[in-house]
Amino acid sequence: MWTLFPAVLMGWALGANDAANVFGLAVSVRAVRYATAALLTAAAALVGAYLAGSPGMTTYSALAHHSLSSAFFAVLAAGLTVTLMTWRGLPVSTTQAIVGGIVGVSLVAGRSVDWSVLGRIALSWVSSPVGSLVLAFVLHRLVSPLVERRLGGLVWYDRLTRWGLVAIGVWGAYALGANNVANVTGVYAGTGLISFSAAALLGGASIALGVLTYSRPVMVTVGEKLVALGTWPALLALAAQAAALQAFALVGVPVSSSQAVVGAVVGIGLVKGVAAVNFRQLGLIALGWVLTPLVAGLVAAALWWAFARFLPS
Repeated sequence: MWTLFPAVLMGWALGANDAANVFGLAVSVRAVRYATAALLTAAAALVGAYLAGSPGMTTYSALAHHSLSSAFFAVLAAGLTVTLMTWRGLPVSTTQAIVGGIVGVSLVAGRSVDWSVLGRIALSWVSSPVGSLVLAFVLHRLVSPLVERRLGGLVWYDRLTRWGLVAIGVWGAYALGANNVANVTGVYAGTGLISFSAAALLGGASIALGVLTYSRPVMVTVGEKLVALGTWPALLALAAQAAALQAFALVGVPVSSSQAVVGAVVGIGLVKGVAAVNFRQLGLIALGWVLTPLVAGLVAAALWWAFARFLPS
């Protein structure tokens, strides 16, 4: 079972990187402590992966046919790429990393790629952040004035908003597990090495481990450096991101929680005005998104070329 090590690495990296996407804003506005946020994220992501993670795995199984060895190198390359980006403190797309790894191995190994499935996945890389941006912008523009006018002066308004951040963070963590566990073990499930339920459990546990051990650095980037938010705007941003993740999970298309939350945060920022958005930080994040599938694909191809002969086909 040592061949499952890349899946554990990928899950750990995903949890470490993507926990910020569901609770980073809540932590930045002091609605919840980091330790509490990590525990809640780990638990909810594990439950979401186990209960609702199978549809996304089916999508990756259709993208390309993999043997055990090609699955090993695809997931290993993705895990190494996400780990590198996490170490640099950048929120990256684990979806892009695993897709880059799958395509990179497939091309050098002479395996066919279903380009229509790839096109559908690539389309989600645009529709997810844009959809989150639009939803967050509309919510903040239309709902915020009404809520703040009617409730803003009440003593318990701030406390209620903070509890709302925690509740939506738990929902987002559940959606994260449901949507992104396919990035961890979906390729392995497609080879028949493990069942879909076992793959969901292993992937969810690996994500939880990453959340609990190394999720703090990226939380700072997402929660504090991109746009300065208050408690209510942060709640709306998290709601928009969670809704996007849940919607794509239901249709079986794994999407990037990083892209979704960044789109939502920018949408909130645009209501305040363009000057509220840190475009330099946004550019660095976008650069990470562009580089992630390319780096993962190249690493996967190099690993296959160098070491495929040593693994069973």
